Amino acid sequence: MAPPGGNAFKESNSTGLDYEVKMSKVEANNKPARYGIHSSNGVYELLQILCILQFFRYCPNGHTLCSNCKLKLHNTCPTCRYELGNIRCLALEKVAESLEVPCRYQSLGCHDIFPYYSKLKHEQHCRFRSYNCPYAGSECSVAGDIQTLVDHLKDDHKVDMHDGCTFNHRYVKSNPLEVENATWMLTVFNCFGRQFCLHFEAFQLGTAPVYMAFLRFMGDEKEAKKFSYSLEVGAHSCKLTWQGIPRSIRDSHRKVRDSQDGLIIPRNMALYFSGSDKEELKLRVTGRIWKEE
Repeated sequence: MAPPGGNAFKESNSTGLDYEVKMSKVEANNKPARYGIHSSNGVYELLQILCILQFFRYCPNGHTLCSNCKLKLHNTCPTCRYELGNIRCLALEKVAESLEVPCRYQSLGCHDIFPYYSKLKHEQHCRFRSYNCPYAGSECSVAGDIQTLVDHLKDDHKVDMHDGCTFNHRYVKSNPLEVENATWMLTVFNCFGRQFCLHFEAFQLGTAPVYMAFLRFMGDEKEAKKFSYSLEVGAHSCKLTWQGIPRSIRDSHRKVRDSQDGLIIPRNMALYFSGSDKEELKLRVTGRIWKEE
C-alpha cells in the first residue's frame, strides 16, 4: 500500500487479481486517512480472498488467514501445512480498518461505500439484496430480483397470475377433516405496477384446525407499508373480514403464518360458510388491495 503522501501503485497478488490501493486526502480535522480498493477484476472477488469481516491469524511462516477459514481448515495453513497459531495479525487488521469498500450488491443498484468492518452489517439489510422465492408448497432455493421471481413462479411453479386490485377466489377441498400439509398455493396479483402473493391454506393452530388467507408484498417492508388490503369470507348473512398491511416477502411464509397476521377461519365456521355436509369444503374469499395516500 502506498505510504502517506506517496503515489498509488499497482500490485499483483498470488491469485492473479490486479488491483490498486489509493489513499484519500487527510481531512482537516485530522481524521485518519481512508483507503479505497479499486479492482480491475471486481472488488467483490478481491474481498472474498481477503475474507472480509474476520480477524486475521498467521502461521509460523507468516502466511495470513482469517479466523473463519482457520476453523474450516482445521487449524492448518493451506500454503505450508504448518499449524496455525492464535496470534492476530494486527497490522493487517489496521489496514482493513482504513479501507472503504462498496456493497456486494453494487451491480444490482447499491452504490454506497462503507468502512470495511461495517460492510457485512449493511449487506444483511441492503434493499438491493436478492429475495427468496415466496413459494411455500415446497422448499425452493431460487433467489433473485422481483422480475426473476415472478418469471420463476409462473414458469416453474405454474402459479396463477392475475391483473387487478380486486379478487374473488373459490377454494374447494374434498376432505376438510385433514388439515396437515393441505396448502393451497399461490396466486400472484399485478396491482399498481407491483406484485402481491395471496396465500390460502389449512394448518393446525395449537389443537384447532384452521384455514388462513394472507397477502405478501413482493418488495421490501418499507414499500409494503404503502399498501393495505382487505379479505372477506362468509355466507348465510354472516361474514368474517380482515384488513391489514401486506407483509414483505423478506419475511418467510412460515413467519407470517405463525404470526397469524391474516384472515383466520376456524374449521367449523369454514364448514358453515361452505354449506357442506362436512364431506367437502367450498369457500369463497373476496379481497381488495389499495394504495395508501
